[in-house]
Amino acid sequence: MRKKEKIQFILSTMEKMYPDAVCSLDNDGDSFHLFVRAILSAQCTDKRVNELTKTLFLEYPDPQAFASESEETIGVRIKSCGLFRSKAHSIVISSQMIIEEFDGKIPSDPKQLERFPGVGRKIANLVLGELYQIPAIVVDTHCGRVANRLGLSDSPYPQNIEKDLMACIPEENWITLGHRFVAHGRTLCMARSPKCADCPLCEVCTYVGNKSSDHKNKSPEHAT
Repeated sequence: MRKKEKIQFILSTMEKMYPDAVCSLDNDGDSFHLFVRAILSAQCTDKRVNELTKTLFLEYPDPQAFASESEETIGVRIKSCGLFRSKAHSIVISSQMIIEEFDGKIPSDPKQLERFPGVGRKIANLVLGELYQIPAIVVDTHCGRVANRLGLSDSPYPQNIEKDLMACIPEENWITLGHRFVAHGRTLCMARSPKCADCPLCEVCTYVGNKSSDHKNKSPEHAT
């Protein structure tokens, strides 16, 4: 199968498998809330972030509320999300920057987004895609693993994986691709014990091919 055919097969199959895949962080229509949830999601499950912010945003509904609070107090409120000291610093300083430099609005420029503490390439891309529908690929651990196993990238580094995907995936698919890869990584293509036998993508999966080769090499007839 040629690469273009493989890409089309992956995209069409993923669409059938996960037609409703969306960002697993809650989006209540408030751009600042999604921004904060994204910062909190580092090394924390989206489910936990969603649970925490249901009450957090009642007390701190906007940048002004966070900007006027101490980092220590915010840290106590978000402690269950892990890395609470650095996240509290990022949220308080970012809130102050949003007020002072961006008139209370989340910017849509990736370079400006990456100026905020706690906001790297992944969060910037999430904000671009979810808030402004600007094509971008969010490469988290699930997306990176699926991309590697499907042979779309051979790099362990998220930024390189993103470049590899951008080079072979049509731009109009970038946003949904990330969500579907995440869904696939959670449903079938887990880090441990992936359910390859149940996966419709197994015929184009290099991970499955490598496993088959390893099995053959270890079989009695190939033993030395």
